[in-house]
Amino acid sequence: MILQFFVLSQRGDNIVYRDYRGEAQKGSAETFFRKVKFWKEDAEGDAPPVFNIDGVNYFHVKVAGLLFVATTRVNVSPSLVLELLQRIARVIKDYLGVLNEDSFRKNFVLVYELLDEVIDFGYVQTTSTEVLKSYVFNEPIVIDAARMPPLGAASIFMQGTKRMPGTAITKSVVANEPGGRKRDEIFVDVIEKISVTFNSSGFILTSEIDGTIQMKSYLSGNPEIRLALNEDLSIGTSDYRGSGAVILDDCNFHESVHLDSFDVDRTLSLVPPDGEFPVMNYRMTQPFKPPFRINALIEDTGSLKAEVTIKVRAEFNSSVNANTVLVQMPLPAFTARVNFELEPGAVGHTTDFKEANKILEWGLKKVVGGSEHTLRAKLTFSQELHGNIMKEAGPVSMTFTIPMYNASRLQVKYLQIAKKSKAHNPYRWVRYVTQANSYVARL
Repeated sequence: MILQFFVLSQRGDNIVYRDYRGEAQKGSAETFFRKVKFWKEDAEGDAPPVFNIDGVNYFHVKVAGLLFVATTRVNVSPSLVLELLQRIARVIKDYLGVLNEDSFRKNFVLVYELLDEVIDFGYVQTTSTEVLKSYVFNEPIVIDAARMPPLGAASIFMQGTKRMPGTAITKSVVANEPGGRKRDEIFVDVIEKISVTFNSSGFILTSEIDGTIQMKSYLSGNPEIRLALNEDLSIGTSDYRGSGAVILDDCNFHESVHLDSFDVDRTLSLVPPDGEFPVMNYRMTQPFKPPFRINALIEDTGSLKAEVTIKVRAEFNSSVNANTVLVQMPLPAFTARVNFELEPGAVGHTTDFKEANKILEWGLKKVVGGSEHTLRAKLTFSQELHGNIMKEAGPVSMTFTIPMYNASRLQVKYLQIAKKSKAHNPYRWVRYVTQANSYVARL
């Protein structure tokens, strides 16, 4: 049972607020934001997704820079409420096309109408965009895509040799194109978040892929879709089909997916509901080739001095580029100054020493496949280190986004639309994105 729901900006402004039962104290939004903002001063790290203040349970998720928050006084499942918040964000995005403060403020009436249909007197009714279309009648005020910040290369969709920017999917599923037309097209995302841990010698200790196939449909008439995956795809190891097979530990499917022929030819059939939804979630712990190799070394070079060397090598094809790469490394607590040395001809690299929390940061705007980059940093300490310098520094962590690349080799072989005619041939777009979930190298 939900008492309140509200959406806050990064500044703490109350964008949307709904009190469903009138039982919670006033000022809950201010209390919540104050606690989250100053959490680091009271404890280490960011605020957890669930915490309790004066008998009120606060649940929150951060989506597109906005805080979606729910409160309750009763003992409810945290995973249930967190999933509800994610689904509410997804429904609002389906209707508005894009989630940001501007789109919320221009569509207040529509957002409140959605919230009243999703939750009634604190009880969840539905989070289905398809169902809500029968009860929500306000039209969205669509935000001009030209005013949105550039999404970068990771937002590019592909259809053969054709390219389409990711802003194409910032359309509302209920609004028509100018002139009253609705362009028939369907978008598929294969998104993988990888976790890898390397030891000090560069060997892999643990590796895992959490993947999802997301779909967003703008098709009229609710046609049936057939989506084919790798024929050598195996679930578990019991039906292992050779060294080149894609082996998933487990997977689950959206309720609209029919698996009649999945065991035969790895084809999924479904009638896609309106809005964005996960067709399939999967997990893979079988060995795979990591996109990056990291080697880090820290050496004592004299009294109150040390030198850090970090090497990053891109293991993917030269036709693929990684974007927004960020390497971080905690340094010893007594580090007072850091002097950086980049390789000759380095372009788009940034370096920084966060003195407050003693973190070295190395940013690479773009990394071409097959390339290797090296950073050297000379450290100066304010006093002698009494322990092993290797134990007081590290580990090295890395975040990145690699468009049109997936480490698991899971592929969408084709996307077929039933009852297609020459006069009616919708556009089909597929995008692959790999991101770092936890990419760590020990010293």
